Amino acid sequence: MTSPVTDSTPEFQPCTITVLGGGSFGTALADIAARKGHVVRQWMRSEEQAAEMNRTHINQRYLPEYEVSEQIEATSNFDYAVSGCDLIFVAIPSQHFRSVVSRLQGKVGEAMIISTTKGVEAETFDLMSEILHEEVPGSRIGVLSGPNLAKEIMARQITATVIASEDEELCQLVQDILHCDYFRVYSNHDRYGVELGGALKNIYAIVAGLATALGMGDNTRSMLITRGLAEMSRFAVKLGANPLTFLGLAGVGDLIVTCESRLSRNFRVGYALGEGKSLEQAQQELGQVAEGVNTLSLVRAKAREMDVYMPIVDGLYAIIIENKNIRDVTSTMMMREQKTDVEFLLQDNIMAQNSVTH
Repeated sequence: MTSPVTDSTPEFQPCTITVLGGGSFGTALADIAARKGHVVRQWMRSEEQAAEMNRTHINQRYLPEYEVSEQIEATSNFDYAVSGCDLIFVAIPSQHFRSVVSRLQGKVGEAMIISTTKGVEAETFDLMSEILHEEVPGSRIGVLSGPNLAKEIMARQITATVIASEDEELCQLVQDILHCDYFRVYSNHDRYGVELGGALKNIYAIVAGLATALGMGDNTRSMLITRGLAEMSRFAVKLGANPLTFLGLAGVGDLIVTCESRLSRNFRVGYALGEGKSLEQAQQELGQVAEGVNTLSLVRAKAREMDVYMPIVDGLYAIIIENKNIRDVTSTMMMREQKTDVEFLLQDNIMAQNSVTH
């Protein structure tokens, strides 16, 4: 029997926390909060999955190797899951995000709502926090993102993440709830930049997996990661994000782990493509959602609309969507225009000089 690792400070007040989604990351967050002594309900679509987890205390579908806290109550009853809660973590794939959170209207009172989903909505190019604002107007909203592979969190490997919101009280509450000896939570007020970093990095993880399967060396993968970071930040800044956000956990931190780890779903899809498998075969073998596949076409279309230079995105699109030859696309990419190495150095210097002179 597992026992909760409760906060021993006298001012500790347990919260009622709801996790929407039965996947691996939502389960890892539920486990942390429950072991710290909070009341935790985890909503799952499947009544069978919820019953099995309550019986075995294992998420057999997504985390079969790990036992979760017995204090987590899994349920398929949505209204019960969200009733009387203080904080809601939404861990739902992007294509189902709106349909699920629309059910929160009129049911959550003053509960704070945190999105953990790294993706973009197809029809609108809305990020998940924007969907929350539209579907649950007036609610207090944040975004949780970072280099957070769920299996490593469950194994209690030291991990850090970012809670992003303009609401300082919300950031502090999430830090208090999730901080423990193996999970550290930093705050950031650039919610849009943090969320874009989480969505965009999935594309480059597919490229990294593909490059690894093709036998490309460490130099090549290093180039792909750093030029991918340049593309991500260039695109995000055009949309109003702070470029410095991409130097943190939600930017370069998340990009590195997603591009280097075989636990990464997007890396595994890219690796399967590099082995010669079709996209359909790669996704079927994965058995989970690889958000980068959904995001790729959306980002390419938006980049062209805004005239943002993204050669790696163009190359992956040519391979996955247009079925172009991988070697031919790679050769073409190497002949593209060479831009500056550090995208925002000149701009930042000018801003710094202006701040001194004024």
